[in-house]
Amino acid sequence: MLDQRFAPAEAEPRLYKAWEENGCFKPSGDTSAQAYSIVIPPPNVTGVLHMGHALNNTLQDVLIRFERMRGKNVLWQPGTDHAGIATQMVVERQLERDGLTRHDLGREAFIERIWQWKKESGGTISRQLRRMGASLAWSRERFTMDEDLSSAVREVFVRLYEEDLIYRGKRLVNWDPILHTAVSDLEVVSEEESGYLWHIRYPLMSSDGHVVVATTRPETLLGDAAVAVHPEDPRYHALIGQAVELPLTGREIPIVADDYVDREFGTGCLKITPAHDFNDYEVGQRHGLPLINVLDHSAAIDLPTSPYHGLDRYVAREKIVSDLQTQGLIEKIDEHRMMVPRGDRSNAVVEPYLTDQWFVRAAPLAAPAIRAVEDGRIRFVPDNWQTTYFEWMRNIKDWCISRQIWWGHRIPAWYDEDHNIFVDRDEAGAQAQARQMHGHAVPLCQDEDVLDTWFSSALWPISTLGWPDQTLEFKTFYPTSVLVTGFDIIFFWVARMIVFGLK
Repeated sequence: MLDQRFAPAEAEPRLYKAWEENGCFKPSGDTSAQAYSIVIPPPNVTGVLHMGHALNNTLQDVLIRFERMRGKNVLWQPGTDHAGIATQMVVERQLERDGLTRHDLGREAFIERIWQWKKESGGTISRQLRRMGASLAWSRERFTMDEDLSSAVREVFVRLYEEDLIYRGKRLVNWDPILHTAVSDLEVVSEEESGYLWHIRYPLMSSDGHVVVATTRPETLLGDAAVAVHPEDPRYHALIGQAVELPLTGREIPIVADDYVDREFGTGCLKITPAHDFNDYEVGQRHGLPLINVLDHSAAIDLPTSPYHGLDRYVAREKIVSDLQTQGLIEKIDEHRMMVPRGDRSNAVVEPYLTDQWFVRAAPLAAPAIRAVEDGRIRFVPDNWQTTYFEWMRNIKDWCISRQIWWGHRIPAWYDEDHNIFVDRDEAGAQAQARQMHGHAVPLCQDEDVLDTWFSSALWPISTLGWPDQTLEFKTFYPTSVLVTGFDIIFFWVARMIVFGLK
């Protein structure tokens, strides 16, 4: 006798299990039928589904079921992302409760601990999607750290490096002083906050006078390399080429003329700190100024001969301002509203920081991706989002892809004792390169950094189908038919999938 009351909590899991076991969600394998494919935007393995996921996956399921009923050979590709920083933070917090850090465990044991966590807690999203009734091809479920997907990541890195589209260099990056890693521009959230504008007197070397600079970050004064004025500002024209004494340091720095200076901001005199400000870096390059790094990886002052050495940046700020006041070098202090950049994971104020990192040369890769949208091969719905895409892609900067964490795809680069770099798919290949250079085997150590999570997720549509092997699935289902995702990751993910897919 049928129960008079429908009980979805009993019926739905039973029916779903039967559908899945009977292969109802697998591609039909009918090569004569038209192929139709969608990759799920892989949710972070750390998370649980929220209402946005429910909406997104329902829309995908509607499309998938409709095309399946039309007789097409349909693939809806499931899986999750290893979410480098987010996952490492989860496991590090667990260690903190036991009074430990990842350094107490060491790299290998810490990574084993993450895999253990993933085994115990990482399946929540898959269970939730099943409970929603999403008709994903579960037999093909993937994880971005699976070995074959990791192999695809290494393959891409090596190929791009061999074409000089990946390089290593000392550049300014956004540095998170809590996580101790570089983060991308897209992982920095800038919001207006209350602060101060300090007007500081820099004594002229040639006379008893001074110039006044206005700054929101007086602690970076220690790394100043020049004072800049606008070349057409009549107030300072006679001072261009002269020098000032940098307060609290005794160093002499030049006064330079540069169009970057805003004559209306502050006093029209700008302190130039090339190692701690992205715009100042560009000014410094134009004028051949030195790069003076004054911070360590925790954003404390790193100047062993300075009385401020070892002080946290904000503690140092208070002491520097106090010392400037004692010496009569503070003209005035104004309250000031300003944009403050914070890391989206740690909420720490990020610092422009000079360090060695790996980069992708973005512009040559972006050009074909721009054309693919211009000529209609790729279409945004609604189409106004292509404007956002073009704006970013046409002004694209090189992409910093290295992260100073342990969980993720370790960069396939090895170094000898002379710091020569050998990039290959594995250590044996790197060692072969080293033997060719040296004539014999030499000790090598692998780069400690891992790749930005978005590097591997940019390969998701091809790596999940078996690329670089020309598998039947890859030939059948790539390019994918449609992507249902949020506009907020057009830059993070969509553009990068287009770039890597075309390449």
